[in-house]
Amino acid sequence: MIRILIVDDEKIERNGIKFLLKQLHMEAQIREAVNGVKALEALEEEPADILLTDIKMPFMDGLTLAENVVEKYPQTKMVIFSGYGEFEYARKAMKSGVDSYILKPVDPEEFRSTMEKVLQEIEGERLEDERKEKNRNFVKEHVILSLLNGAAPEDLAESLGDMGSLEYVQDFQNMMLLEFDREFFGRTGLDFLENLREEMNEPFLYLNMNPQQGIILLERSIEIEARREMAQKLQDAIEKKYGEKCYIAVSREFEHPVRLAEEMERLELLMENKFYAPQDRVFCEEEQSEANLSEIDDDTLMKQIRQDIKVKDMAGLRRHFESLCEKYQSKKNFSQMYVKFIFSNLLKDIYEILPQEKSAGLNQEIDRLYRTNDFQEVTEILNEGIRLLEQSFAINPQMEHREIETVKQYIYAHYDEELSVDMLAEQVFLAPSYLSHIFKKETGQNLSKFIKALRMEKAKEMLEQTHNKIVNISYAVGYSNVSYFCQSFREYYGVSPQKYRNQ
Repeated sequence: MIRILIVDDEKIERNGIKFLLKQLHMEAQIREAVNGVKALEALEEEPADILLTDIKMPFMDGLTLAENVVEKYPQTKMVIFSGYGEFEYARKAMKSGVDSYILKPVDPEEFRSTMEKVLQEIEGERLEDERKEKNRNFVKEHVILSLLNGAAPEDLAESLGDMGSLEYVQDFQNMMLLEFDREFFGRTGLDFLENLREEMNEPFLYLNMNPQQGIILLERSIEIEARREMAQKLQDAIEKKYGEKCYIAVSREFEHPVRLAEEMERLELLMENKFYAPQDRVFCEEEQSEANLSEIDDDTLMKQIRQDIKVKDMAGLRRHFESLCEKYQSKKNFSQMYVKFIFSNLLKDIYEILPQEKSAGLNQEIDRLYRTNDFQEVTEILNEGIRLLEQSFAINPQMEHREIETVKQYIYAHYDEELSVDMLAEQVFLAPSYLSHIFKKETGQNLSKFIKALRMEKAKEMLEQTHNKIVNISYAVGYSNVSYFCQSFREYYGVSPQKYRNQ
C-alpha cells in the first residue's frame, strides 16, 4: 500500500487532492498536515512514499519542507503544487529534489499523468531494491553453505571482492541439522520452507544441504532445554504434515569465532546416534551422556563391531568397543556369566580374522577370560586381541573398502535417479549409519555431499557442453523439481544455471 502525505494550509485544497487520488482507484494510506512543521512531525512518526505539498504555507513553506525531506527521507517522492507560475519557483523546487511541479488550479489529467509517473518510479525502485536484497541473500546463502562444506573463509572473502565481508557469520549462536532417511527436499510442490516459518517462533536462516539434509541457523542464544523442545515440536510437525521420519541434531552454543565447518562435523557425528537409538528423533549434544549407553541394544553394538572388524576400521572398532565396555561398567545388574559370554563371542570374532599362527591362542584366552573375576581384566584380554588385529593389518594392510568403491560406482551410474543412504546401504549389505561413517572416513565427505557434488558437476558440464534446456538438465542429474535444482545450483556455485551458461 502506498503511503501519501498531503500538506496544505487550506482544508478545501487538501480535500480536492484527496478527491483526485480517489479517481485513480489506488490502494493508499492518506494522511494530512497543515504546514511544513506538522508535515515533518508526521514523517517522523511514519515515513511516506509520496509527499504532495503546496509551496506557500505559514511556519514552513513547501520549498523548505522539500529540503528537509531530501535530507532526512531521500526515498520519498515529492510533488509540489503552486498557484505561482513563475519559472523561479519551479527551478528552486527541482533544485530542492522535488520530482514534479504542478500549477494550480490543478488539471485532473496532468495530476493523473504525474501520479502515474511517480508511482512507476516507486515500483521500479522497489523492484530494484528487492533484486539487490535477493542477490545479497543469494551470496549470503552461498557463503554459509560453502563454509559448512569446509571452504576457507579467506578464499571466499577474496572471491567475493566488495561483497566479501563475512562478519554476519559470527552472529549465529547455534544450529540444527535435519535429516531424512530418503530424498525429501526438492519434491514437486513441497512447501517446506513456508511450513517451517509457521512452526518456528525464532528468527532463523534455513539452508538446504542436499535432498536429505537441511540446516537451521539461529542467532539468539537459547537454553539447551528450549532448543530441544523446539526441535521436538518441529519434528512432530514434520511427521504429521508429511508422514516422514525426520531426525534432528541440535548443536551446542557456538564458540566464537564461529567455525561452521567444525560445527557441521559435530552435528553429523551427533546424528550417528540414530543408529544406536532409532526410536529417538532428536539428539542434543549437551545431553549426550554415558548413562544412555545402557539403553543400546547388545545386538546392535555387536553388529557394529563385527562390521568394523570386517572392513578393518580399527578406529571404529576401538570406539564401539569402548561403548560396549562403558555400557556394562555403568550397570551392575548384569551377571558375570552373561558379560563373559558377550565378550568371549567378540573375542572369537577377532581371532577368526587373525593369521593361523596367532589364532591358535584363542582357547587359552577364552579360558583366561572365564576364570577372571575382574571386569578390567576382561577388557584387557579383548584389548590384547585388538592389538594383535592392528599388528596383523599393519603387516598386510588392506584398508580399501570394496563396499565404498561399489557404492561410488553405483552413484556414478545412477546419479539421475533418486538415491538414499538406506538404498545404497542395501547394495553392500551394511547398516546405513555405518556406511555413512566409513564412506566419510575414506572419502573425506559424507554420502549426501558426495552425491550433490557429482550432480552439480554433471549439471555444470551439460551447461557448458550442450544446448539442452535447463529443465532437461535438471531431470538428467536427478532433480525432478526444476526450481529446487536452480536453487541448489545457485547455492553451490553462487550463480543461477542460466547466468552460468550465459557467462
